[in-house]
Amino acid sequence: MDLILQLLFTGIGIGAVYALVALGFVLIFRATNVVNFAQGEFSMVAAFLMVVFAVDLQWPYWLSFLLAIGGMALLGALFNLGVYYPLRHRTYLPVIISTIGASIFLANTTLALYGPQPQVLPPVFETQGFLVGPVFLDTQYLLIIAVTAVLVAFQYWFFEHTLIGKKLQATSQDKEMAALLGIPVAGMIMLTFVYSAVLGGIAGILVAPVLFVSIQMGATIALKAFAATIIGGFGDVTGAIIGGLALGIIETFGAAYISVPYKDAFAFIVLVAFLALRPQGIFGERIAEKA
Repeated sequence: MDLILQLLFTGIGIGAVYALVALGFVLIFRATNVVNFAQGEFSMVAAFLMVVFAVDLQWPYWLSFLLAIGGMALLGALFNLGVYYPLRHRTYLPVIISTIGASIFLANTTLALYGPQPQVLPPVFETQGFLVGPVFLDTQYLLIIAVTAVLVAFQYWFFEHTLIGKKLQATSQDKEMAALLGIPVAGMIMLTFVYSAVLGGIAGILVAPVLFVSIQMGATIALKAFAATIIGGFGDVTGAIIGGLALGIIETFGAAYISVPYKDAFAFIVLVAFLALRPQGIFGERIAEKA
């Protein structure tokens, strides 16, 4: 029982990272109807920015974090202007291909600037953790869970109780009608890309002390977050959160009880099972087709 509680805590911590990146997938999909396959690279770039500011330049951690998040907001805006906006009137396929190209560009640019050597980002707290009964609570995992809970609560408040949030919802539901009502659709989509980049960046910074900061970390996180969005129900915010947490728990228990080398495969086994048995996901609705 003690091991189960320990694994559950670790799984929720890892799953919270997947949930944040999955939220970025969902927000951009709802706003533009396309999947941004560079979402994982946002996490990777933010982690490397933290290494540059906090490790290489030895700047204070809080200042490095603010600068890294500011850099991600700028990257989100540039991504919107350079990748999505020129193709906004095309079908979804060219836009998806452009996001894949942007993902490759970001990964190779980081590789050229920083090299292939994985980097280590120190944790926020010097204390590694503490015991609560038989369970060791790692401070970094506690931070990940706490920040994710705050961001989810903020997102609910922002979208449900602010005017800008309601404009973003209207834009995601029907861009043409939103434009007729006077909502600046282009500005709302820009804000969505900026917010999604910041979400991905926060996820990357949070998980960086747990993992090595490497070029491959973005692709690994993105693939599992994408699987989480499908499992939860593509386009559903609640589904993205539940799917991310579920994948983190499944991956952790699978590594402990089945196989550590194959722990990355468990997420995709679950994904295949959902695609076969319930393709609309946990919270998705089956779409009826008329002959």
